[in-house]
Amino acid sequence: MEDCARLLPIGDRVGGVEVLEAMAELGGVATTATLARLTSSGRVRSAVARGEIVRVGRGRYRTTDADRALRRAVELRGMASHLSAAQVHGWEIPHAPSRPWITVPRNRQVPRERRALVFWADLSEESGFVTSEVRTVVDCARRCPFPEALAVADSALRAGVDHELVVRAAGAVRGKGAAQAVRVASCASALPANTFESVLRALALEAGLDVLAQAEIDLGDRTVRPDLVDRERRVVLEADSWEFHAGKDAFQRDCRRYTDLVVAGWTVLRFTWWQVMHEPDWVRSCLRRIVGGHAPGANVA
Repeated sequence: MEDCARLLPIGDRVGGVEVLEAMAELGGVATTATLARLTSSGRVRSAVARGEIVRVGRGRYRTTDADRALRRAVELRGMASHLSAAQVHGWEIPHAPSRPWITVPRNRQVPRERRALVFWADLSEESGFVTSEVRTVVDCARRCPFPEALAVADSALRAGVDHELVVRAAGAVRGKGAAQAVRVASCASALPANTFESVLRALALEAGLDVLAQAEIDLGDRTVRPDLVDRERRVVLEADSWEFHAGKDAFQRDCRRYTDLVVAGWTVLRFTWWQVMHEPDWVRSCLRRIVGGHAPGANVA
């Protein structure tokens, strides 16, 4: 995301921001509720009226980047694909693509200056100007880095895409990216609440943790559902953002849950949106130290 270095992270911002700024940090797709928290309902309505964002379903908006991809697909007689197709389908993705992703038939000639982010593939089973939902998930799984690919797959499942169809389509892939397509499909889950949690989950899996999203932990007097849980290692990962945990009451609940988990013998690591999205190497390093048993200190049993 080219412009985000100049923006304060969502979790650290006070007051409303412009709709397009918020959409840029949310990957170009967001729910009405999320936009209203970050900006205001009035700003969302104004952005729609100005044509800056487009409603793509009940309670969901996207930027016009996807329309640019569709226009380019028509020009090249191909299809919006990969991350651009994910935007067209209205899924949340970690970062909005800087240029359209287009797939054209294998024999299609494309002028050299337009070849960036253009792919050649068999489109005989596709129709229209955007790749199908299942094809989009698998294409992203093959071409995108694992954290981004898993976030797309998770978002697709939350939107109702059939997981079994994705697994089958990934299993049929041959050639470059086949192994990662299978891995993404098998790891995909509708349980992570947003792309923030999905990317953190992917980093944890890459580091060797066996994490589950929203898994229950019995604390005796109550049951809690942390963002990510590795039961065998008794490790909890929390994706901390004011966007999703705003308000004093929520802050009090989070602090109590954190303390109760530590007292019960769990190692709890908390990461901000900025750290996960912009400092993934540091996040992986922390998680690998946990896996290797090199983290200093120990919890009270």
